[in-house]
Formats: sequence, structure tokens, C-alpha cells
Amino acid sequence: MKRFFSSVLLALSAAALPLTGHAAALDAPLTCNESGHQFIADLAQQQMIDPKPMRVESNSINAFSPAQGAELTAFGFRVFAVVGYEKDDPMFRVGDGEPVAQSAYGVVVFGGESKVQSAIAGAGSTAIVHRVAPLVTAIFCKRS
Repeated sequence: MKRFFSSVLLALSAAALPLTGHAAALDAPLTCNESGHQFIADLAQQQMIDPKPMRVESNSINAFSPAQGAELTAFGFRVFAVVGYEKDDPMFRVGDGEPVAQSAYGVVVFGGESKVQSAIAGAGSTAIVHRVAPLVTAIFCKRS
């Protein structure tokens, strides 16, 4: 009986401990100075994203989920999806339409378009800002 209570106490203690997570600010790569392959490969290698895309758009943009416990931010906004594509790269699946670019990458954040645009401009990034939904905005870099 004593062993049972010890096991229960140990299990409860372990459950009460916070999960270890990884945090990363993605501001530097979102100044649009790298390829889609490099951006996604670096995050996958650091185990910040699930390396298997959760969705592939018709324009071949692959959407990746942050890894469990990963806290990703971009210009102070919380990231809830990471996107990327590189032509002829086996890391990415191809959609059924015309690819968006030879190489593209970015993130989708919780934040209004104007606030995200201001933050990006203040950082000197050339990223494209696109409203996805109210308070959901994409930050996107692409190379032709």
C-alpha cells in the first residue's frame, strides 16, 4: 500500500511540473534573406516545427505546425503556423496549381494587419504582410 501511495505521489508530482518548451523569435529570418528550404530545415532541425506539413495549398505552400511545447514569435506576435516552399525540393509537397514562387516562406501570427505591418517596417524587413482573417496575419517572404 505504501508503494502504491508513493507511485501516485510521484505521478502527481510529475504531472504538476510544467512541460519543457522551446522558445524562438523568428524576426531575423523574416527579413527575407534566406531560402524557403533553409528556413524550414532550420526550424525542423531545431525541433521547433513538425517536419511533416499539416496542409499543402494548391500553390504548393506547405503549412507546418509548431512542435508541441514550442513558443514561436515573429516581431512580438505569437506564431501558430509556419509556411514554406522550395521548387524541386523533396522536403516540400507540391500542390495541384501553379507554385507561388521558386522559393517562399513565412509565418501566420495572431495580430491585426496594421500592427504587424508597423512592427515589420520598424524592423526593416521586406516581408509581405497579408490579412488572413480578423486578427490573423501572414508574414511572407518570396523569391522569384
